[in-house]
Amino acid sequence: MRIVHLCFAGEWKSAQESGYLRAASLQTEGFVHCSAPEQVAATAGRYFQDATDLVALQIETDLLDNPVKHEVAANGEVYPHVYGPINVSAVVDVVVWPPKIGGGS
Repeated sequence: MRIVHLCFAGEWKSAQESGYLRAASLQTEGFVHCSAPEQVAATAGRYFQDATDLVALQIETDLLDNPVKHEVAANGEVYPHVYGPINVSAVVDVVVWPPKIGGGS
């Protein structure tokens, strides 16, 4: 199963160097926020409206070193949460966000 984590390009670069992505929420909430693929656009609109350097990390849950729990958020939707850092080896694709439609620049 694939899940998605939105982060800034600099965070992804640091994760590649260390081997693990440690989002701030891991320290404050105990998990890394993720979305199902169909939830990403709404998540980006809610939390990253003015961001210009986002990437969407496509994560294969079977490759994660840490467990994923699907939990109900304040808005009533169920979101995947990774309970530990995300190992870079579980990231199977990285998409610049927002993705360009039709391949244009």
